[in-house]
Amino acid sequence: MKLDVVVPIYNAYTALKNCLASLEKNQYQAENIILINDASTDKNIDELLKKYSIANKWKLIKHEKNLGFVKTANEGLKLSENNTILLNSDTIVTKNWLSAFKEAIKHNEKLATATAWSNNAEICSFPQFLTNNQPLENPDILSELLYIYYHPQYPVIPTAVGFCMLITKLAKQKVGYFDEKHFGHGYGEENDYSLRAENAGLINILCDNAYVIHIGNESFADLGLQPNEDSMQRLLQKHPDYLTKIQQYINQDPLVKIRKNILSTVKQYNGELYQKLLIENKRKNEI
Repeated sequence: MKLDVVVPIYNAYTALKNCLASLEKNQYQAENIILINDASTDKNIDELLKKYSIANKWKLIKHEKNLGFVKTANEGLKLSENNTILLNSDTIVTKNWLSAFKEAIKHNEKLATATAWSNNAEICSFPQFLTNNQPLENPDILSELLYIYYHPQYPVIPTAVGFCMLITKLAKQKVGYFDEKHFGHGYGEENDYSLRAENAGLINILCDNAYVIHIGNESFADLGLQPNEDSMQRLLQKHPDYLTKIQQYINQDPLVKIRKNILSTVKQYNGELYQKLLIENKRKNEI
């Protein structure tokens, strides 16, 4: 089962450097890694990407003109003939992350997308739901506990979260790619894609034994891209019931039991980490 990783890049040198270092450390089981520099204006980016691509034999593409996130992501998805993870350049991947995604593909035959847990991933945030939680100093500890001791449930979620988004080969065949016409430079494209996948009879899941740090608002931030009313209206034009559907999911919070089960697993095998996560939960007034 082949799996590629595509990283769209625009500036954010420090975040990118951390991302590439973690990717180099945890690239085992990736068939191909494709870096796409979308005409970054920071010239230090070129040398950094050259260094990592040569050292690891990663494919490197550089745009002479900025195309925006959606077109860049689609370019990477089309270059990949396998299952593909779209990875933001402001992430830090962890031990066993690719193994966890491969197992998710194996156990879900109608899989379209999968998203990892993260400190900052909206409905996929951990330990606190819908919160930018404090990143762990050593996320590999949590990642290893999840992969070794926790039995994944692969819960269906209404939408993938784009910071670390698996798109299966099956989904590319049945659904295609991101809607460049409606979503321009970005925001809303992963929600639209997830809903289109659902309409095609496929599922979007949480890969609940994988964990990836997400800094947030770094990648493509220099272009002034932020989720706003315009991006929401573009999404609602195609999916009028989206907000109702998401609000119902938020009100139900079906992942609450899974988060508590994970905390119980962490408590059993690493009391120190459990205390750190518990403090974060208490600070956010969840438990």
